Amino acid sequence: MHDRIFAGCNLLICAALAALAWGYQAPFAYEPVGPRAYPLLLLALLMLGALCQLLKPARQNRENAEPPLDRHVIGKIALCIGVMLVYAGLFELFGFILSSALFAAVMAYLYGATRLQSGLGGVLIAVGLYLLFDYGLDVPLPLGMLTKLGS
Repeated sequence: MHDRIFAGCNLLICAALAALAWGYQAPFAYEPVGPRAYPLLLLALLMLGALCQLLKPARQNRENAEPPLDRHVIGKIALCIGVMLVYAGLFELFGFILSSALFAAVMAYLYGATRLQSGLGGVLIAVGLYLLFDYGLDVPLPLGMLTKLGS
């Protein structure tokens, strides 16, 4: 039940942020799709995930029931928030690829992936998103420490 409450809150927050991002206008155009493409795409993906979580069928058996909201689950939530804050703090210094790969790998490991799966998945997600935005949508993302490789 608490995962559906979280999904509903997440959906409302994403909708509000999308409404704010939709009206965003930069004083100058530095990319063909404009400055709102990245936040709107991320918010659309978050909203899709929240909808899936909100509308998923209820579990029938007790062994697959959702875990109680105990100290372990609250600790995991706090750790997720901390990892997101670190991601935001490292974004400009490390750049999109390194910070996103690290973020995705830590989150995957936190939720049960092996070290190999976490690392490989994190790198593939970060590089794939970078290629999508930089080459597919022509939206420049910071390279940070990898700037010398991009030249």
